[in-house]
Amino acid sequence: MSPRIWDSEGQKNSPRRSSEASDEKASKRPSKPRKVRKGSRKRRRSREVERPVYREPDVFEDDSSLAWDADEPSDVAEDDLSAFDDEDESEPFVLDRPEHSVSRKHISPGALKVLYRLKKLGYRSYLCGGAVRDLMLGRRPKDFDVATEARPHEIKQAFRNARIIGRRFRLAHIIFHDEIVEVSTFRRTPDPDEQAGGPEDLLITNDNTYGTPLEDAFRRDFTINALYYNIEDFSVVDYCGGIDDLEDGLIRVIGDPQVRFCEDPVRMMRACEFAGRLGFSVEEETQRGIRENRRELMKAAPARMTEELLQLLKSGHVNASMQWMLDLGVLKVVLPEALSMIEAHERGAGSFTGILPVLDEMVEEDRHLSDPVLLGALLLPDIMLRRFDYEERERKKMASTQFRKAVENTLKPFSDRYSIAKHKRAMLSHALDGFHRMCSQEWTQGQRIRFTSKSYFEDALVLFEILVRATGEGEDALELWNGARKQRRGRPKPHVERKGRSRRRRGRR
Repeated sequence: MSPRIWDSEGQKNSPRRSSEASDEKASKRPSKPRKVRKGSRKRRRSREVERPVYREPDVFEDDSSLAWDADEPSDVAEDDLSAFDDEDESEPFVLDRPEHSVSRKHISPGALKVLYRLKKLGYRSYLCGGAVRDLMLGRRPKDFDVATEARPHEIKQAFRNARIIGRRFRLAHIIFHDEIVEVSTFRRTPDPDEQAGGPEDLLITNDNTYGTPLEDAFRRDFTINALYYNIEDFSVVDYCGGIDDLEDGLIRVIGDPQVRFCEDPVRMMRACEFAGRLGFSVEEETQRGIRENRRELMKAAPARMTEELLQLLKSGHVNASMQWMLDLGVLKVVLPEALSMIEAHERGAGSFTGILPVLDEMVEEDRHLSDPVLLGALLLPDIMLRRFDYEERERKKMASTQFRKAVENTLKPFSDRYSIAKHKRAMLSHALDGFHRMCSQEWTQGQRIRFTSKSYFEDALVLFEILVRATGEGEDALELWNGARKQRRGRPKPHVERKGRSRRRRGRR
């Protein structure tokens, strides 16, 4: 690792209970979220089967040349290979209800309705993904996802409030009054011939291939995200060793990192995000795979990149996540503009390294930060560095027209990598221009009050506040702008008398 640049009480163990009455009684026992217990008992681990290495021959003389590499050391038996075809032959590690802290009272009512209805209709269904991970760690999940053996059209028939979405992987959104539950069908490894790039390209473009819970677990990104909560017996099911990684605080990719990161390059960003959010470390093989395949992120869909970036900025742990991205070389590929925070500090153009911690503080304060503000805070150091170079070269202050050009020069390469809607790009440009005007002009109090009526003033003011809190400069000016904002809101709206239409008299005049 490179040096840093940016700065519940649980239940006791009890023997397993096999009867349904005992499970139901144990499920009603109150339990508080707690951290995962370490080494409480000897575990039944599932068989870890190494996938054989395929060797592509130079010359195909006959069918016998299409064989597995005999020189590759492997002690995997043929019976073990069948574990990937038949889920019943690979026993998962199961935590019964008394042995974990996941409780139905911590699951949203919408997710419980979905799970119970699918169970009533005879479909096997699990709570899956980050919800189980967060509940095991004693955290409050942001959303709840469900995995089931029901196909998308069967889910739509079971729920009148279901909507089928997705093209790369079709799934259902069950829409309730105050939440949306995402329901997906168990999937398996897709056929390479069905991908847009052909069999040689590992990038997955079509993932609508359904499978079993075992296959679905091995198709997920990280071991800590491959845990299932079974609503039938209230147990936690682990096929990939995710419970051990939760205890050890490790982010480990499922399978070969060289292959999995090429299948979906966005997983590299997600690994850094989870490491920063959970305070975990990234496993060594996973780190090596990220460093060697980080250029694959240029193939990712811009819409997904934008979604992951905004989710990262709103997580409240962007500072630690960006540090992991910097250490693993991802930041230079996906967000080189953020490196200007370091460059500006080294060249004496200003100290912007406090911007990311300020964003985390504002998220912790439950402040509403719009997308233009979040993106503007990331791009602001690069723009300010361009301004510094211009003023050093021209020996004069940068005018508003030149500042707009600097904004466009920064936005253009950024927009090529990310999918930003036109109206949001316009809002971002106006907010940055408004920020520049607030910093560089001498204002009277009346001018400040009139400027607060601009549509982009609120975003510009938040950017101004972020910079003040990050650098410790301009607190007096920020106080004046907040005062003008309060005066503008305190003034009554002017009453405009509307002229009514003249009514024509009826009858003769």
